[in-house]
Amino acid sequence: MQKSGNTILITGGGSGIGAALAHEFHAAGNQVIIAGRRQAALDAVVAEHPGMAALTVDMENPEAIATFAGKVVSDFPALNVVIHNAGIMTVENRIDLAVAEATIATNLLGPIRLTHALLPHLLAQPVATLMTVTSGLAFVPLAATPTYSATKAALHSWSLSMREQLKGTSVEVIELAPPGVQTDLMPGHAENPQMMPLDAYIAEVMGLLGQEPALEEICVERVKFLRDAERRGEFAQVFGILNAGH
Repeated sequence: MQKSGNTILITGGGSGIGAALAHEFHAAGNQVIIAGRRQAALDAVVAEHPGMAALTVDMENPEAIATFAGKVVSDFPALNVVIHNAGIMTVENRIDLAVAEATIATNLLGPIRLTHALLPHLLAQPVATLMTVTSGLAFVPLAATPTYSATKAALHSWSLSMREQLKGTSVEVIELAPPGVQTDLMPGHAENPQMMPLDAYIAEVMGLLGQEPALEEICVERVKFLRDAERRGEFAQVFGILNAGH
C-alpha cells in the first residue's frame, strides 16, 4: 500500500481505531472518507481534519450498503483503498439471537456486501487495497463474546481466500488483527489498563504498514500471544488464560 496519494474509505471511522487511522492517513497526504452510523461522531472527526469527508451508512442494511457504495464511487472516483473497520462487540449470555444476528450482519456480511459493491471499481484502479480489520480473538475466542469472535475468525478466513482470488490483479488484501485496544468498542475498554493504548497501537501499525516488502498481516507484538498460540502449540493454555473465571 502506497503511503500517500490514495483515496481511502474507512468504515467505522467515527471513533476508536477507525478515527485514529483516519487521522494518520489524512496527515500522510491521502484523501480520507470516513463512514459510520452516527453523523455527529463523523462530523467531530472531520472538523479536526480539513479536507476529510464523511458519509453515513448502516452496515447491517444491504440496500443501504449498495446505495452508499454507488455514492462513494460517484463522489470519489479515485477511490482505491477500502478499510473494513466497522464492527460491534457485545457480551452474550449463551445465545442472544438478536445480538448474534446483528453482529454477523455488521462484522461479516457488511464487509462482504461492501466489497461486492466496490470490487469492480477497485479492480479498475492501477493500484488498490482491501484491508480487513479482524482481531486476536479470530485465533483464540473469548467465550463471553462468541459471535464477535466467530465473525472475526470468518473474516480472517475470507481475507485469505480473497487474497488468493485477487492474486495477479491490482488489488492487494491486507489483514489488520488488533489485540484488545483502549477504545469504546465495549463499555470499559477505553479505561481498561489491560488493553493496549490506542496511540501506541496506531503508531506500531503505521510502522508495520510502511515495511517493504509489504506485509499481508499487520500484527503488533501484543497480539501475537493470541495470533500465534496454535502455531506455538499453546492454544489450550492461552484459551484457558483468556477465559479464566468465565
